[in-house]
Amino acid sequence: MNKLTVKSLIKQYGGGRTLLGRKLSAVHAVRGIDFKVDKGEILGIVGESGCGKSTLAKMLVGLEAPTKGSIELDGKVFARTGTVPDRKALARRIQYIFQDPLSSLNPRKTVEQILEAPLKYLLGMNSDQRKKRMEELMRSVNLRPEFLTRYPHEFSGGQAQRIGIARALAPNPELLILDEPVSALDVSVQAQVLNLLKDLRAEFNLTYLFISHDLGVVRNLCDRVAVMYFGKFVEYGPTDEIFEKCRHPYTRLLLGSVPGIGTDSLKGEEETAELPDPYHPPKGCSFAPRCSRADDQCQKVDPLLEEISSEHLAACFFPYE
Repeated sequence: MNKLTVKSLIKQYGGGRTLLGRKLSAVHAVRGIDFKVDKGEILGIVGESGCGKSTLAKMLVGLEAPTKGSIELDGKVFARTGTVPDRKALARRIQYIFQDPLSSLNPRKTVEQILEAPLKYLLGMNSDQRKKRMEELMRSVNLRPEFLTRYPHEFSGGQAQRIGIARALAPNPELLILDEPVSALDVSVQAQVLNLLKDLRAEFNLTYLFISHDLGVVRNLCDRVAVMYFGKFVEYGPTDEIFEKCRHPYTRLLLGSVPGIGTDSLKGEEETAELPDPYHPPKGCSFAPRCSRADDQCQKVDPLLEEISSEHLAACFFPYE
């Protein structure tokens, strides 16, 4: 894979009309996203719960069809408006690592059966090839091959997530979508899994799209960061630029809410801060009701994501200097 390209991606749930012609409201989950991920890069996507991060990830792996827009791999469109791609072909190139390691593994199957499925159905390996490959996968995630006969409930959270990573690596993918892969783990185990992901990236020349609430993890792992709010990217750029010279008020709010990042003290938000209604998106900037810098223009016009400095973009009429 040389490049993943997303163009004008939109996802809505519901909508349409009833049999009597009454118009139904739609949930606007993703509201127009454009970005590119180069081979070998780690793009971090951050934002509060409900902003559309996981919906975006599901569209990238073919679990959801885009309402509008397109997703391309190496210039070839594999998903466009209203269509779900050939999932088998896509699964050979893009794999998903889930947030909860134990619930993502079938409790009725052994680790061997879990790892064997993609090798058999995606790559068509014979029995001897599958056995050799499974042993290689277990070693690559620092687990003993003897564990292949065990069931998921016999492992700790960190071990179970390593099995999930091994399953994702089985078909030799080029891109991994990691949806909060360490948030359910203890802090010490998080570090082990993150170090493993770094090693695997270098060993297999992988590309990551890393979704997380943990800004500290994103800062240490990612090459570039996209800040997502209410279904859109509001800031996008190199990791150091985002964390040291953030321009969008929402990014500043996120950084100010985490101890040790951006500020020395926590800066909360008023309890009465108004969140956008996903059924009825605001006409102007969706962050305007929560922004101290907003004026009448912000209430009427939705700002575009535009370049402020080299490779650093922000969707704001009044960005911070």
